[in-house]
Amino acid sequence: MSIGTVPDYHTVIVGAGFSGIGAAVKLDEAGLNDYVIIEAADAPGGTWHWNTYPGVAVDIPSFSYQFSFEQRLDWSRTYALGNELKAYAEHCADKYGIRQRIRFNTKVLRAVLDDENNLWRLHLDSGEQIAARFLVNAAGAFNTPNLPDIAGVDRFDGITMHTARWDHSQDLTGKRVAIIGTGASAVQVIPEIAPKVAHLKVFQRTPIWCFPKPDVAMPRAMRWLMRFPGGMTSQRLLSQAYVEVTLPLSAQYSTTFRFTKRAAAAGKAFLRRQVKDSVVRDKLTPRYVVGCKRPGFHNTYLSTFNRDNVELVTDPIDQITPSGVATVTGELHEVDVLILATGFKVMDVDSLSYELIGRNGLTLTRFWEQNRMQAYEGVTMPGFPNYFTVVGPYGFIGGSWFTLIETQTRHILRCLKEARRRGATQVEIREAANNRYFNEMMRKRHTQIFWHDSCKLSNSYYFDSNGDVPVRRASTPEIIWRSRRFPLDDYRFSIT
Repeated sequence: MSIGTVPDYHTVIVGAGFSGIGAAVKLDEAGLNDYVIIEAADAPGGTWHWNTYPGVAVDIPSFSYQFSFEQRLDWSRTYALGNELKAYAEHCADKYGIRQRIRFNTKVLRAVLDDENNLWRLHLDSGEQIAARFLVNAAGAFNTPNLPDIAGVDRFDGITMHTARWDHSQDLTGKRVAIIGTGASAVQVIPEIAPKVAHLKVFQRTPIWCFPKPDVAMPRAMRWLMRFPGGMTSQRLLSQAYVEVTLPLSAQYSTTFRFTKRAAAAGKAFLRRQVKDSVVRDKLTPRYVVGCKRPGFHNTYLSTFNRDNVELVTDPIDQITPSGVATVTGELHEVDVLILATGFKVMDVDSLSYELIGRNGLTLTRFWEQNRMQAYEGVTMPGFPNYFTVVGPYGFIGGSWFTLIETQTRHILRCLKEARRRGATQVEIREAANNRYFNEMMRKRHTQIFWHDSCKLSNSYYFDSNGDVPVRRASTPEIIWRSRRFPLDDYRFSIT
């Protein structure tokens, strides 16, 4: 533990999910191996360690949901299951010698800038304090569970669990269950638990667009082809092209690539085939265009509502009582188990799992409240020198998470290597450069689907408290290029 002027580590990485693992691998490659990773869990994996609810799986093809430098041949399915992704994280941590650099079961409570000594001082839940020259936030976007703002949610006498913290000791067989939320997690959970429970009440605020998922056991022929020269590369390129067209291009350039009407028609056709009851079908039909919020991909979610023991409730919730869920109509739905499928704090100013205090005592939360959520290229903010975040505002484009990790980590490493070259102890984005980037995002955002009038009906987590959508308007080739080419002079490198 150090409270002096010498850092304990060159770099501290917060989080041992894929963002932290990816950052660590690249730090080692650059010879910047004086680092430690602080992880709250007892194992690596991040999202895939914490999220173990029934049916958890990735919603983009396995070929794209992996590092470009560590591609697997043995995915069991075209869309990997949660346990496989957890195992992949463990594999990467072991293969690249990262596990021994992780401090597990340790939480960062707050990080305070020591501007005089160009250090970040991290206060840990163990009572320790460690100092680092540079701080990399790799906690990810799906890190802090979002609890619903519903009166009485803490007064329920039965079992309560959030999908992000599933309690496998609880047997739902024969139970009366309520699930609040119909987002991505609920789309996967509901079909899994419906056959087991006595009755399932699904409380829906806003319906989700749901599309069929080409999820099959990995064909033997495909495995065989990937072993040939160029086979794996070809599969990944095809997968990346599919992801790019269906997510970033259609959402970020909606005024150019007008996919939304065709996507909506396909979604409604799928809904008609899946749901028999016309009243239920109407309740499950979104009133906003495709892309306002991230759609769901599942082959049996919609058809689950045909079951006699599944009820869709669209009346707004008034409160949670000790015995169940009361709606504004006065009806009380008595249940034994309450499942909160209410997602994460993604575009919230307090989404960081620890308090970050920069220059002159300004917290990151306060900075965003005063200036709107922003980060230069999604990585850095003025007033917080030597601090980098892998997934910051206006960094994510909606495509492959691993491509994002690699591009943002490349940006961070360019800064750190330049600091090493110059002998700099402080790296800070210039305010003018930060403003230029933010203004660019504001100027370009009119092409995004999020500004369609109907998006006001979507209740999408993409929107922050200011009504902004801190999602980067860019394509994957653009963010790759910019991570290699952004002007290093946009940063101030100080030598003290």
